[in-house]
Amino acid sequence: MDSKSICDMTALQMRAEIETGNLSARQLVQAHLDCIEARNPAVNAIVTLDAEGALRQAAAADAAQAGGKPLGLLHGLPVAHKDSFLTAGMRTTFGSPVHRDFVPGRSSLAVTRQQAAGAITLGKTNLPEFGAGSHTFNPVFGATRNPYDLNCTPGGSSGGAAAALAARMLPLADGTDMGGSLRNPAGFCNVVGLRPSPGRVPQWPSATPYSTLTVAGPMARTVADAALMLAALAGPDARDPLSLEQDPFRFASALERGFAGTRIACALSWGGLPVEPQVLRAIQAQLPVFEQLGCKMEEACPDFGDADAAFHALRAQLFAISQGEAVRDHRQMIKQTVIWNTELGMSQPASALIHAERERAALFERTHVFMQKYEFMIGVVSQVAPFAVQTEYPTEIDGTPMRNYIDWMRSSYYVTMTGHPAISVPCGFTEQGLPVGLQIVGRYRDEWGVLQLAHAFEQATQFWKRAPAP
Repeated sequence: MDSKSICDMTALQMRAEIETGNLSARQLVQAHLDCIEARNPAVNAIVTLDAEGALRQAAAADAAQAGGKPLGLLHGLPVAHKDSFLTAGMRTTFGSPVHRDFVPGRSSLAVTRQQAAGAITLGKTNLPEFGAGSHTFNPVFGATRNPYDLNCTPGGSSGGAAAALAARMLPLADGTDMGGSLRNPAGFCNVVGLRPSPGRVPQWPSATPYSTLTVAGPMARTVADAALMLAALAGPDARDPLSLEQDPFRFASALERGFAGTRIACALSWGGLPVEPQVLRAIQAQLPVFEQLGCKMEEACPDFGDADAAFHALRAQLFAISQGEAVRDHRQMIKQTVIWNTELGMSQPASALIHAERERAALFERTHVFMQKYEFMIGVVSQVAPFAVQTEYPTEIDGTPMRNYIDWMRSSYYVTMTGHPAISVPCGFTEQGLPVGLQIVGRYRDEWGVLQLAHAFEQATQFWKRAPAP
């Protein structure tokens, strides 16, 4: 097999070829290194690369397999970690000049779990500075570009991961999500991004271990591959006080299921948010797929109340905790949107946080009641299609002005506020050939159901097979 045919495989196919001895970990890693050499200069998704170290890891994996050792879930599969995850001995910049040369002495739990499952670390993927915003650019590495149109953004903040997956530079990737950072880039790049329930994928170390806004999760080109990655990432850890005491290995099971009679709430614009017509057209064209699967569709949407003010207050508090010292000591080195978000958190009155917590509690209760009637709800991932890479963020959508740098991502952060799991799955393309994602939201802590419905939709549509031009 040549490098292209290898890199076009799904992660599950690669894993099967390794298990049967038709493919070695070294061959697999070398094929992806070849692809990175060919594609990354234009896309700029992989920002730190350790090719020699990856090949050494692959040789050790092959030796372990030859010695009869059991194979891990991700044995031999090459991965790269979002540049906000600590990687021991490998530069971790957070996309900021403040940490341009930072080399941590320990790794984040998400990294060590992938490595313990047999994955091979190639390097790091790009992100916006401090993960702020859904467009991947920073002063350390520059902008990442969308493989489907190099003039466009791949989204963010896990934009480097999504672009690397779409360009076949990686079969699996990790990311984080506060206001859509796993879902938005997945939708922009025709891949899959799952925002798990808080605690499903434990996070350590963390400056805000009791926060439920930011989660870590998997990205892949197919739903089954994302489920495989989730099986490796999930499971309890005593260092994360929110981690769930549930067996993660069910996520490695077959995803097939019947959906006859399943009730789905169709909330395409999430209660009337402005959405570009081209995005709506792409999704509306695929709605009959759910009826073909036997689902019962109804137009319905939960009441999101004052989710805007609540999210902004809670997000600002997290920025103040996480970036307060950096803004205080290195203000001149940090982008304005991070400063704005951090200083909002430092200056907002207690009444803003009181209102936010009350709104979040009420929204959770309303969503819980709503989801007793419907097993799933679906809508847009992002309110816009991928936009020009030179644009910092959309300032209007279909004639409606945006008030700040994340206002255009309400379609994702509204769902964040509910605490329910959500996935972005490929849902077609605009008339200009730009990817559009569909967001599927499930019941409380029901990632399994979300993965099953997304898998059924994916198998019926097959959009994931449409690769970007070389």
